[in-house]
Parts: sequence; C-alpha cells; structure tokens
Amino acid sequence: MNTPRHAPMDRFPVAGGELQVGGVPLRALAERVGRTPFYAYDRRVIDEQVALLRRCLPEAVRLHYAIKANPLPALVRHLAGRVDGLDVASLAELHLALDTGLPAPAISFAGPGKTDEELAAATRGGVILNVESAGELERLATIGERLGERPRVALRVNPDFELRGSGMKMGGGARPFGIDAEQVPALLRRVAALDMEWLGFHIFSGSQNLGAEAIAEAQRLTLELARRLASDAPAPLRWLNIGGGLGIPYFPGESRLDPVPIGERLGERLSALQQAHPDVEVVMELGRFLVGEAGIYVCKVIDRKVSRGEVFLVTNGGMHHHLAASGNLGQVVRRNFPVAVGNRMDQPVDTECHVVGPLCTPLDILASKVRLPAAGPGDLIVVFQSGAYGLSASPTGFLGHPVAAEILV
Repeated sequence: MNTPRHAPMDRFPVAGGELQVGGVPLRALAERVGRTPFYAYDRRVIDEQVALLRRCLPEAVRLHYAIKANPLPALVRHLAGRVDGLDVASLAELHLALDTGLPAPAISFAGPGKTDEELAAATRGGVILNVESAGELERLATIGERLGERPRVALRVNPDFELRGSGMKMGGGARPFGIDAEQVPALLRRVAALDMEWLGFHIFSGSQNLGAEAIAEAQRLTLELARRLASDAPAPLRWLNIGGGLGIPYFPGESRLDPVPIGERLGERLSALQQAHPDVEVVMELGRFLVGEAGIYVCKVIDRKVSRGEVFLVTNGGMHHHLAASGNLGQVVRRNFPVAVGNRMDQPVDTECHVVGPLCTPLDILASKVRLPAAGPGDLIVVFQSGAYGLSASPTGFLGHPVAAEILV
C-alpha cells in the first residue's frame, strides 16, 4: 500500500540546496530578521493567488480578504491594493482596515458577539455590519439613534444546509453564527421599521474545503436562499457575501483545489440572480486561500537527541507560535503539516525523526515520525502552509518564551 504524501511544496524555489523566500536564501533571510523563530510571507505567492482567482471567478464577483486569516499590517496593506474589500471581526481589525485607505463601503464587520463599542465604531465608520441576531439588531438600532447615524446592515444568515467536507462548518444546524434562515423573514420586517440602511445578506456555510463540487453546490444553494429571502426584504438586494470556503492542502493525501470549475458554475448561476436584482454586488470573502500557501514558519534546531531509538530535533519554536501545526487547533487526529530542513533541501530524506519545541508539555510537537535529511543544531526547520491562522491564532504568552517575528518579503 502506498503511503499518502503531501502535495508538492513548490511555491518557494530552491537554489544551492537552500529554500528561497522572495528571492532571498533562507539563512540570509534569518540574518535579516535577526532571530529565529520567525514567519515569512512572500508577496509573489499572494499576488499569484489573487491573479488565479481573478482569472477563474466571474468578473462581477468582488474579491474580499478576511483579515482574521493573517492580520499582519504590512500584509493587509499589500492585499488592500489588490482586492476589492476587507472583512473584519474585531475593533482592532476594523481600525486596521480603515487605515488601509479602502472606502468604508468596501469593509464589512462580522462576528456573533460584537460589543456596543464595536457596533458604534462600525456605524460611525460607515462600514457594512453583518447582523448576527435579533438582539444585536435592536442594540444597533439604539446605537444608531444615539449617534444620529443610519447603520448600514446586512443580515448574516445561518443557512439550512452546510458545506459538505468542510474542515470547519459555519452553517447548518444550531450555530452561534448568524440568524437561522427560517427566522430571517420576521427580522427583515423588523429592519423595515427601523432607521437603518439594509443592503443584503451574508451567507457562509463552511471553510477549508478541497472539493470543487461541494463548494459549487453550496454556492448554488446560497444563491437560491438569497433570492428566496430577498422576497421579504424592505429594499432591493444590493449586497450578497457568499463567503469563501476554498481550502489549501495541509496533510498527506490532500491535493490543491482547482478553482476553475467553481468559477464556471458560479458564472452560470449569477445571471439569474442579477436578472432579479440587477444592482446586487456579489462578494466572495477569502482568507486562507489567499495567504496560507504564501507563508512559512522557520525555527532553529537547538539539540538533536536520541531517546530509546527515536530521533528528536528540539527547536526554539513550537505550539506557542504555531498552534495549528502542533495539531491543537481543531485536529481530531494529529497529522503533520509539510516540513523541511530549509538549508538542506538538496540532501537525501533518510532520517525518521520528531520535530519538537522547547515547551514543557508533550503537546509541543511540530512534526511526528517525519522523514527529513540528517539535521542538527543550527539547521533551520521550515513548516509550510503557514500563512494563515499561524501566529495570531497561537498562545504566544504560554510559558513566557519570546514571540516569533514576522516579515513580508
């Protein structure tokens, strides 16, 4: 039986046996950063992902970046000049988005537990608020009246379907996200009685999906649901965020998603929606697919030890910087992210080992029983697919170790 392998990690070239990031050899990049561990993000790879989606998606679809995937300010500013809008999920992300210079109508704010402070800031800023509940709608109406502003709102809908095969389900069943589809008509009637500008819907059913057919089917159901719900709306449908869900391959046996059939199916189905609602702006909101493959996490081997016949490479990085790679950010059964010895890319992969961090917990594992070139102190371990939900999704204060650096190259 063939053992499943990782998809080829070919987004970063190799020269002289060393990984290159933005044309810079890895060891030279480490010297530029001044320390390890660090995250490095390649602008070129990000731009290639944006260009791929521009080619594959219908021209009418607006491409938005979800800042939650990676909020590094330099990266967000870079993407703001290449996408059509940004999605935020906190007050800090809202300030970051507004600081990019993008117009407020190109920014949307989602999240099931927005505070009054966040609702007020978003209302003052003129961004689109994705309302997640009847209670949030009433609080927003009170805040708008107090500020003398008309909030710009869309209703986030918890659909009666889910995105099959998603790594993370965001819709279908009982969810903290959005308003159950069957409750939306009554809430639309309530919106009509309030002093606010209703724009449309946010309908997002799942993320990290590698099945083009499943994504296309979820988009079909999303468009049908939007058309059905819009019949009870207080104004014409002008804005529809259909979410994203496009995944990247992390684990052995997974393959890259081809967005071409997704774009083709979406193009066929948009015409019916646009005929019924000619002024609608359709938004596809993506995070991981835009930046996930553009990032690597780099740490240095501090010690090589053998314990009862097994090799351990002990590094100065770990789960406190990269919780997802350690398997502690949602994996039921721990699987390895793709890893390499970044300064030994031309050497034979002949040693089975464990790559672990410095923390006093058995959970601090970056790779288990992985085959790598023979490595020792001073070598640089690279964890690929690290551009999304990396440092900002990790417990950086755990045990008081230094926080990893970040660089956009």
